Amino acid sequence: MSWPNPAVPSPTLALAGWCPLSPTGTQTTWIIVQPPWMPAVLWDRVTLTCQGLGTSSATTCYKDGRRWGQQGHDRLTVTENGTYECNRTGTGLSLPVRVSDDWLVLQVPARPLLEGDTVTLRCRDRRNNLGTWVSFYHEEKLLVELRNGTELTLFPPQLHHSGRYRCRGWLKDREWVMSAPVTVTVHVAAGVGGALLFLLLLVGVIVAWHRWHRVAARKQQERPPPDPTAPPKGGKVPYTHGVSSKQARWSPDVTVPQDPQETYVELWGSHGRPWEPGDIYGNVL
Repeated sequence: MSWPNPAVPSPTLALAGWCPLSPTGTQTTWIIVQPPWMPAVLWDRVTLTCQGLGTSSATTCYKDGRRWGQQGHDRLTVTENGTYECNRTGTGLSLPVRVSDDWLVLQVPARPLLEGDTVTLRCRDRRNNLGTWVSFYHEEKLLVELRNGTELTLFPPQLHHSGRYRCRGWLKDREWVMSAPVTVTVHVAAGVGGALLFLLLLVGVIVAWHRWHRVAARKQQERPPPDPTAPPKGGKVPYTHGVSSKQARWSPDVTVPQDPQETYVELWGSHGRPWEPGDIYGNVL
């Protein structure tokens, strides 16, 4: 069994087409990997493209910490294994991208790994002579051992699926070989969560509005009908014909209409004050 050198750090997933953020939350420089698998392997035709702010003429590529390739070129075809970075003036270095030439490599998609997605891990060997037995490990614990197959699909990935993964395979000419560990990070799907929260809030507002509308309609139905004999507010009463007696005190400013019709008169109580429901009057017909 061949184990990787523990002094070599495990590669962290680089995300093709994804814009990593600096600690201040601003966009920096990143590398797009084709084919979109990480770590990239030398036996593929790997192309690295530097993206970021500024112009492509301000691009500088590095391999293992040293300047690599021609100044001002933002695309590089990989011919040697190693760790690649790029820089654009004023934006800083990109995240490192590792190109492997190991006998056995575990690869993960070079894109953001979000909760609910389908993520495929694949175990590959340099000469394509991987045998029939392939095992996958998560945090050094065996996940599954495949009799015929070199890929493992995680569906749906959750946050607890983050961690270090390896694969182990039987090579026909090298016996058992273990791959280097690859760190996988599953992220929360913020966009989906935000949309779901908005929909829940919207449904809550609609339900609350309908409930309030039903309560208001019920109160309206329970309200007693108005009393047609009760005087309106302000001491005014409608009538069609009025006859006064000696007990009634009328304001000298009020005249009784000659023809029966609907109108309003102001009734005054005793001592020249406005009429109140407790005052006693004569017949008002």
